[in-house]
Amino acid sequence: MSNSSANSQNPKILLVKLSSLGDVLHNLPIVWDLRARLPHAQIDWVVEEGYVHLLTPLLSQEGFQGIDHIIPFSLRRWKKNLFKLSTWQQFFAFKKELQQTSYDIIIETQGLLKSAIVCSLANKASIAVIAGLANATEFSGYEPIARSFYNHPVQVPTQCHAVDRSRWVTCSALDWSLIDRKSAPQFYPETCINSLALDSTKVLAALRAPYILCFHSTAREAKRWPNESWVALGKELASRGYQVVLPWGNFAEKEVSNDIASQIPNALVPPAFSIQDAFSVIAGAALTVGVDTGLTHLAAVLGKPTVEIYCDSPRWKTEGYWSDNIRNVGDIQKPPIVTEVIEASLGLLN
Repeated sequence: MSNSSANSQNPKILLVKLSSLGDVLHNLPIVWDLRARLPHAQIDWVVEEGYVHLLTPLLSQEGFQGIDHIIPFSLRRWKKNLFKLSTWQQFFAFKKELQQTSYDIIIETQGLLKSAIVCSLANKASIAVIAGLANATEFSGYEPIARSFYNHPVQVPTQCHAVDRSRWVTCSALDWSLIDRKSAPQFYPETCINSLALDSTKVLAALRAPYILCFHSTAREAKRWPNESWVALGKELASRGYQVVLPWGNFAEKEVSNDIASQIPNALVPPAFSIQDAFSVIAGAALTVGVDTGLTHLAAVLGKPTVEIYCDSPRWKTEGYWSDNIRNVGDIQKPPIVTEVIEASLGLLN
């Protein structure tokens, strides 16, 4: 990089990845890519307030270097209350926090206008690098106007795994050779994973080990696996002594969970639980089986036994490739048959 400030050994770096759950998770490896090469850098991250708990295990503390500051962004809530004085007070408080540091490098890996505006609001050194996506990638949101907010737009392959895409932007911003898949991504440090509260029954008292989480819900209907397939899978797992657990996120999803559970012996539809609670619930499971959705990806990045089901999204975009504990089945417009998912599940349980 020509930028002398960005070439220093202790630059101030701002990561901008606001949402959603899976996108934030797949952006985590660049924290460790940066730490490995720039151990004394200041690394801050702007994220939607609902996903702060995904980052808190990475906060720097005595003897551990991770993220230095998490800056919560509350756009989703603010949009619902635009005419309230408190909304604007909170926005200006966010802006003040964002501008407390003069950043040498800003890395924006979302390619959306809202993320680009955060970059524009940040306090920047006079020769700061502001890196972001120069082009869309297939099956991902992208708003071309965002490019005008960067001084370092980065061209990436149109078919690009979410982890690789973040690495493309980061490496270009810092003039590094591309970190490819030969360097397995790190998400949460091993010490963090080992210290997770594994007594998940404190979160959900009705759980009984061994249990298997089945994440059937997703924001887009086409990405769902058929209910009858979940029933068939659940019956097979229940016959082997596992408690099948069917979490949900809203009333409609709860109804689906209840319908599936009614056909599986001893299945459980748990009460709603938070992202923070999900860490311990997933950590305590014998297996997680789920469609292409954030909580399934959380199980995969934690390195827990996970079967990821792809029905109407490309497997190459988010598949877990970093662990032998992960099986990826199906693909875009090629949902897996029940026997394929059963075989993948039993392969991880045996």
